[in-house]
Amino acid sequence: MKKRKFGLALSLVLAAGTFLSACGGGAEEGQEEGGGAATEAPDFKAGLVTDTGGVDDKSFNQSAWEGLQRFGSEIGLKEGEGYRYLQSSEESEYIPNLGQFADAGFDVTFAAGFLLEDAVQTSAEQNTDAKFTLIDSLLADEEGNTVFLDNVSNVTFDEHTGSFLVGVIAAKHTATNKVGFIGGVDSPLIKKFENGFKAGVKSVNPEIEVVSQYAGDFNKPEIGTSIAATMYTQGADIIYHAAGGTGNGVFTEAKNRKSNGENVWVIGVDRDQHEEGMPENVTLTSMVKRVDNAVYQIAKDTMDGNFPGGKETVFGLAEDGVGISESQENVSQEALDLVEEFKQKILDGEITVPKTDEEYAEFEAAL
Repeated sequence: MKKRKFGLALSLVLAAGTFLSACGGGAEEGQEEGGGAATEAPDFKAGLVTDTGGVDDKSFNQSAWEGLQRFGSEIGLKEGEGYRYLQSSEESEYIPNLGQFADAGFDVTFAAGFLLEDAVQTSAEQNTDAKFTLIDSLLADEEGNTVFLDNVSNVTFDEHTGSFLVGVIAAKHTATNKVGFIGGVDSPLIKKFENGFKAGVKSVNPEIEVVSQYAGDFNKPEIGTSIAATMYTQGADIIYHAAGGTGNGVFTEAKNRKSNGENVWVIGVDRDQHEEGMPENVTLTSMVKRVDNAVYQIAKDTMDGNFPGGKETVFGLAEDGVGISESQENVSQEALDLVEEFKQKILDGEITVPKTDEEYAEFEAAL
């Protein structure tokens, strides 16, 4: 991957002009727990920079913010001072936003998503005394070799294993033997979602057709609606999305169709998206990726003097980092039992879930 280096001068100019206006999470009443928490709170600050999906994307960014809110609230930090977020409306804001937290002396700054990979590397090299946590990616040089920096911790998830489990559920619930996958940006990360999902479906019934398409963006719900409309029209009755805000459009299309009598479903991603399917109740299940737990844990470790810089921290099935959502009213007991069976096989090493297209091709050929 080519590393895109933004100008430091531009970063500083934008930082000076946008810090107050771009910040979210101003101080609110009711955030402190227990009398006197504000005066007893530790001298610690944690920030979050979102990708372009925004902090209210009902998916990845929102989950990250919820984790930081939980951390800040539990230790008595004041929202807007001890913990806050900066929302990025476009790619050019990543480095200025990261730099603002570094300049303000924040103890750790979280970068939500692989889209900030280049910005984190640039910011970490420019601010060697600041600590950054990149969620969902590893740094790389121009040749694609992994790079570890002492002031950057890297958090990744076994999305493919969680996606495998919701694929099992989709296979047990499809009435048309055709299901769909909609991704945001075609990338190695989102390929993990796609290939894990397809492997789960095919492990239950190799005859089920799985169609996939990428929107090319994580913040275009109208594209999600359009792709979903085509898939549903062509016979898919369940669609799994890994598309951030673009996935909101999948829910819109499913709800419109269900209100007209069609029996279609959506599988949510990153957090329990049951409510996104209401009132038409179109969320079959969700692949929960506990970004909130990861942010909470890294923030706590950093405050305790154990910042995991210079390495990768992986959250998988064993760490409850991925799995199916707690909202299970639409999932049959038979499907839930099968999920537990496959989950144990994955944990025991009997099944190796594919991440890449090449690994999936080998997996499918062996079925």
